[in-house]
Amino acid sequence: MLSSPAVAGFFRDDAGNLTCDGVPLASIAEGAGTPVYVYSRALVEENYLRFDRALSAVPHLVCYATKANSNLAVLRALAALGAGADVVSGGELRAAVESGIPPGRIVFSGVGKTDEEIRFGVGLGLLAFNAESRREIEKIDEAAAALGKTARVALRVNPDIDPRSHPYISTGLKHNKFGIDIHEALDSYEGARRLSHVRMTGIQAHIGSQIGDPAPLAETARELALLASQLLERGFALETLDVGGGIGIGESGSAALSPEEYARAVLAPLHGLPLTILVEPGRAIVGAAGALVTRVLYRKANGGKEFVIVDAGMNDLLRPPLYGAIHPIESVAPPTGRPLVADVVGPICETSDFFARDRALPEIQEGDLLAILDSGAYGFAMSSNYNFRNRAAEVLVQSNGFEIVRRRETFEDLVRLERE
Repeated sequence: MLSSPAVAGFFRDDAGNLTCDGVPLASIAEGAGTPVYVYSRALVEENYLRFDRALSAVPHLVCYATKANSNLAVLRALAALGAGADVVSGGELRAAVESGIPPGRIVFSGVGKTDEEIRFGVGLGLLAFNAESRREIEKIDEAAAALGKTARVALRVNPDIDPRSHPYISTGLKHNKFGIDIHEALDSYEGARRLSHVRMTGIQAHIGSQIGDPAPLAETARELALLASQLLERGFALETLDVGGGIGIGESGSAALSPEEYARAVLAPLHGLPLTILVEPGRAIVGAAGALVTRVLYRKANGGKEFVIVDAGMNDLLRPPLYGAIHPIESVAPPTGRPLVADVVGPICETSDFFARDRALPEIQEGDLLAILDSGAYGFAMSSNYNFRNRAAEVLVQSNGFEIVRRRETFEDLVRLERE
């Protein structure tokens, strides 16, 4: 493991310049161009290790939610620490395995797994499929039979618990598409007894994202503990209990939920169960470890309103227009001059192309660099080529320097599949 600086993440140096692990963001922008995603390897590692230590009292596995940030360099850093992975597509599964995460440490979630994805996962020998329906369990059984294997399956249950976050990222309410009603779970397990090529080895729930209140997580753990006890009494050879992820990082003014607080909330209801506890943090590991660095193109006043127009757009960071997510925005250079109140917007031809509205900012001029913080999760992962724009480069800061771990796309990249 690489040695970490005394303080990891995004901070100002003695001269007031914004840095990542001591490397000036201005230097990274000069070397990699803008817009660019910048990740702190040291903070990714630190956050993972905090979860690992917080759960050390019980047998456990931290399965990083790769959908948050699936850059191969980030996955390799976590693989080197012994992390597992929670994947939701065949592509994420391949990326995790290629990055060195063993199949036996990978759980495959997702409500719409294709036949091809199921066959691929069965062939690898995953720790578990987090199955979302009875029909999916049957399909896993069919694929395993065809391959002459036995697949490990955990049932994802829906406990109808409100995560108290944004409605678009709640996943554990009865009107959400995810999982099986927890009250139907016993019948689902009993129905699986007749299938000869699956082993029902676990239960799982994931109630949502950006959770800052430990109470819904504790309630979920209690519901899972009750179900696990009932299944063990019925003779099911359970091995794992997966309480999901969804831990928030303090955006939008909500209180951050630390790994230690999270562990206290979920472990207390699970005390005494003879099971390995799985958790699936994603944002909590990589969110604060990333920033989107962008350059100011224009200052503009329109009808008495101020706009700061930057070279990043909603195609680069979708969360503000999609969820109303509030990301801190800081000047890369030392803040000077008179402050202003402005909208920070991009070049996309959509009114929804904004990063902040009526935000208090330091004096900003054309050519200045801004850092949109807490962008390491669901930033590049949700980016697109809308308006035929190239996706940003990605940089990993490590060993007191930086490496471009995904180059900026070119026009040739965008049209290659249309020309071949």
